[in-house]
Amino acid sequence: MSTAQSVIDTDTIAGRPASVAHMFLSRVEATPGQLAYRYPAPVDERAANATTGAEQWLSLTWSQAADRVFAIAAGLVDLGVEPEERIGLAASTRIEWILADLGVMCAGAAVTTVYPSTNADETGFILADAGCRVLLAEDGKQLGKAVAERGGLPELATVVVFDPPAELPEVEGLTIITLAELERRGAALLEREPEAVRRRVEAIGRDQLATVVYTSGTTGRPKGVRLSHDAWSYQGVAQEESGLLRPEDIHYMWLPLSHVFGKSLIAGQVRTGQVMAVDGRVDKIITNLPLIKPTIMASAPRVFEKVYNGIAGRARAEGGAKYKIFMWAAKVARQWAQVTQENRIATGRDTAPLGLKLQHALADKLVYAKIRQAFGGQMRGAVSGSAALAPEIAYFFAGVGVPVLEGYGLTETSAGIIVNRVEDFRVGTVGVPFKGSEVRIAEDGEILLRGPGVMSGYHNQPEQTAEVLESDGWFHSGDIGELTQAGYLRITDRKKDMFKTSGGKYVAPSEVEGKFKAVCPFVSNILVIGNGRNFCSALITLDEPVIMPWAAEHGVTGKTYAEVVTSPQVRALIEDYVTKLNGELQRWQTIKKFTLLPRDLDIEHGELTPSLKIKRPVVERVYAAEVSEMYAGANEA
Repeated sequence: MSTAQSVIDTDTIAGRPASVAHMFLSRVEATPGQLAYRYPAPVDERAANATTGAEQWLSLTWSQAADRVFAIAAGLVDLGVEPEERIGLAASTRIEWILADLGVMCAGAAVTTVYPSTNADETGFILADAGCRVLLAEDGKQLGKAVAERGGLPELATVVVFDPPAELPEVEGLTIITLAELERRGAALLEREPEAVRRRVEAIGRDQLATVVYTSGTTGRPKGVRLSHDAWSYQGVAQEESGLLRPEDIHYMWLPLSHVFGKSLIAGQVRTGQVMAVDGRVDKIITNLPLIKPTIMASAPRVFEKVYNGIAGRARAEGGAKYKIFMWAAKVARQWAQVTQENRIATGRDTAPLGLKLQHALADKLVYAKIRQAFGGQMRGAVSGSAALAPEIAYFFAGVGVPVLEGYGLTETSAGIIVNRVEDFRVGTVGVPFKGSEVRIAEDGEILLRGPGVMSGYHNQPEQTAEVLESDGWFHSGDIGELTQAGYLRITDRKKDMFKTSGGKYVAPSEVEGKFKAVCPFVSNILVIGNGRNFCSALITLDEPVIMPWAAEHGVTGKTYAEVVTSPQVRALIEDYVTKLNGELQRWQTIKKFTLLPRDLDIEHGELTPSLKIKRPVVERVYAAEVSEMYAGANEA
């Protein structure tokens, strides 16, 4: 395969601040009184106001945010934290996470993020491997994990708790304080030494360690990715330069901030000065959207799939004319998006034939406007990353007027390094590189990446670093893809996920899985299997809020989800969709057998990463009996 690469913009590299901490100071000085953050009131205040039925939201200006960030930074300095020392941060997405993260960076230390859903054993591994001296813990549950693993954490000296239990435990050799106490200690230090934090920020070097972020660990123990202050500064500048984030935006942040995707957007927000509404409660997304009225929101593809399935499911439940109208409008949305994209590529203009224009205008009045209002009515676009979004779903949202801009990056590239732009996005691609970054396709189809956002290496793992990072800076992503003539990147599959059937044919499972999600509105997760087998099979889970109403309408009542998915009616329903899928595939890709699982895959059972990627080895191990049964009696070559 031929190789290609983008042109690097050296001016972009030379002109940015040394760190997000420098960027934060500049932002506070430029717009001290401007609104920076909105966030729901703390849990105790929410409980106190529960009788009103309305949730109270609070706000911080940049100056007010700086007071807390500097106090946290100074508090860490008072604890004796030195530059580049690792500070663990285990909390859900909330305002304190952002303030703490900025505080650690302003102290010159290095954040080590830990998902709050991570179990005690893996939390202990991450904190020990990173050598964390301090842990910033959300609550008693996160504190308990550190206490449980205390024997394996010799370097951990202090835990700072955001929402402390009624009584803080006493643990030998471990100081446990509240975030409020840390901020009080920091404020006292700043009274004595007003320039203490600014001196720390001014001393930060571009190549100094800023974070150790651990990979999702889909195939084993996670690896600590070392990212410099320059990588995060680059993210902020690149997001602004590309137009991905804009100063006038209202950004709804609910993504897990322990993941690089969410964390990178903090850098962009500091750079642009936009307003960020912060609330990590996933069950509040639908409620929050019309309240926040965001102009931009980032998400994983699974959320857009669930939104689409939910809309289609409600329309189906209403039946009759309403369902027919929705199906017609969905078809028009896809046609409109495809035609206008093709014309934009060919002529530079979003044009469509008159007949399609009239249909789209009518569908907008009947259907699309309501969908946009459900998103808050101001959404100029949404950003999707961490996995592929089915093109049919992307075309649908583009036609509705809420374009989903797919991007691409990894933990090792400090999140997005390639992204679609709202003014010229291409469904089916992940866009073009940020200025200052390069992409190249290797002879075997692997995507290679280079730029300021690329890691310096894996923490304590020089051999594994050498396997993926070349001496001239090219990073081997492990993904397979191709570049279009215009320089847009298409992702084909994970190199390690591709398999060969016993007949010698290669199958990219994510391609098949994505196609099934596009044709079946009931699917939640699907895992295609077939390595070394003479045919492909699939493990499938269904979206419970969508399949249960359908089941009730078709005579399957009074049953649990596990009973519903084993019913003949649901089996026949999904079999029809599998047949439809197979009509779009090459013979060797087709799904010959499938099993509907009795529950959805989840993080708690270790089958999904916190960023909702399937842990294939885990799922295949858990459901080994079901897989064996699908191949029982098959003539395995």
